[in-house]
Amino acid sequence: MSNVSADLIWSICNGQNSYLCKRRTSGGVQFSRDPLNLTNKHSRKYEGFVNDQAIGVQQADNAVKLVTKKSSHNHKPASSRATTAYGSNTSSRKIYRSVAGSTAKRGYRADLRQEAIARASAIKDSQRKKKDAPEKKVRGAKARKAAQ
Repeated sequence: MSNVSADLIWSICNGQNSYLCKRRTSGGVQFSRDPLNLTNKHSRKYEGFVNDQAIGVQQADNAVKLVTKKSSHNHKPASSRATTAYGSNTSSRKIYRSVAGSTAKRGYRADLRQEAIARASAIKDSQRKKKDAPEKKVRGAKARKAAQ
C-alpha cells in the first residue's frame, strides 16, 4: 500500500495529468490514455495509476497481453506489473476464460470483468484476417442479358 490514499491522488490529478485527453467538441468529453484503463474513459473507477489494483488488456505483436498491477509493489515501479501474453494460436474462449479468471474469480477487481473481456474480444477480432467479399451476382434483367 502506498502512503497516500487513492482518493487523494484522484482529487489532485483529476483535472490534469499526462493521460488525460480533453475534447472541446462533443460536449467537452474527457478520455484517458492510461494503459491500465480498459474503457479509455476518464473516471476514478477505470484509471490505473490511481487504483492499487488495475487491469489492462493491450495489443502486442499478433497477440493479446493482459497486464495486472501488483498492489504489494507500489513503491517499486519496475516490478509493479504482472504481464501475461496470449499468442495468435490461443483460442478466443481460452483468452476470455483466463481474463475473467484473473479479474473476478481471484477476487481481483471483479467490477472490471465485463470491460476486460470486451476489450480482449475487440483486440482478438481486430487481429483476425478478414475474408474477401464474394463477387456480386447479377440479378433480374441484367442476368438474362448476360446469359444470352
